[in-house]
Amino acid sequence: MIELRNVEKTYHTASGDIHALKRTSLTIEQGEIFGIIGLSGAGKSTLIRCINMLEQPTAGQVFVDGEELTAMTETQLRKARQNIGMIFQHFNLLASRTVYDNIAFPLEIQGLSKDEIKKRVEPLLDLVQLRERADHYPSQLSGGQKQRVGIARALASNPKVLLCDEATSALDPQTTKSILNLLRDINQRLNLTIVMITHQMEVVKEICDRVAVIEEGSIIEEGNMVEVFTNPQSPTTKDFVKSVNKLELPEAFKDTPVQDKYFEGSSMVVRLSFFGGNADKPVVSGMIRECGVDANILSGNLDQLKDRIYGNLLIVIEGSKDALENAEAYLRAQNLQVEVLGYVK
Repeated sequence: MIELRNVEKTYHTASGDIHALKRTSLTIEQGEIFGIIGLSGAGKSTLIRCINMLEQPTAGQVFVDGEELTAMTETQLRKARQNIGMIFQHFNLLASRTVYDNIAFPLEIQGLSKDEIKKRVEPLLDLVQLRERADHYPSQLSGGQKQRVGIARALASNPKVLLCDEATSALDPQTTKSILNLLRDINQRLNLTIVMITHQMEVVKEICDRVAVIEEGSIIEEGNMVEVFTNPQSPTTKDFVKSVNKLELPEAFKDTPVQDKYFEGSSMVVRLSFFGGNADKPVVSGMIRECGVDANILSGNLDQLKDRIYGNLLIVIEGSKDALENAEAYLRAQNLQVEVLGYVK
């Protein structure tokens, strides 16, 4: 559906060239929700604007639905963009137009008649649950309602792709959840391909099928959302995951150096990640019985990755060197993610 081949974007400034994207290649399949996550300045907004050619790549090729956008004339591009909807962080609504007229605006530009526009707009008002607000102006709406208008407007042209540039960053957590639920519903109803640009791992774990992590203009990690979330490879991805899991060592450990290797009398600090059916198994109590160790739970949580249960535990295991080795082997045999953080006295 969407393919980027060695896409580069360089901005030429008085203080020097800025390489916003560096030979970026990416494939996004029809009907999936694909997340692109990165810190501010990583290049994620430039990447999404290259998909609809609001930013002209310095090099490389962009394909959407089998057509190469980078080879099109401006006239061809205007037509191709009708298949690509976009919603923004700050809504970008027209203050002087009602909800109905904001949604109708792109259809007016296309030259559709009032009857044709009505046939498109009214179902969208129902889809985003704003029929009762059709005659309201943006100043009369909440942030979540404004974003719903933005979503409906983006869908007015019956696009095949919906690009979301930090679409929930300006919203509170409860409103964010409702918008993500709406986007998931739209994805399932319309088989719409959705690309989510975000710096929030919460958004990725809630809605995305696959995810790419971008840093300094390069994709540093990409894969199935569950795999990336449960087994992050790069330091940046690990930091994003930690921001959601919040399983850091307690303050008391900051004065106690954590060693990489076992030393006499030390205890092992382990982070366990449970997934799916393993989330409710008594793994820790089984380890204690089987391996002759003691264990203290420092922290833990139970969460959901899309529709699947995901849990984390941070534990300290006490015992002899052999017992700790047996405990680690036991845990790894339980089909869960095991990360030994180190050894402490």
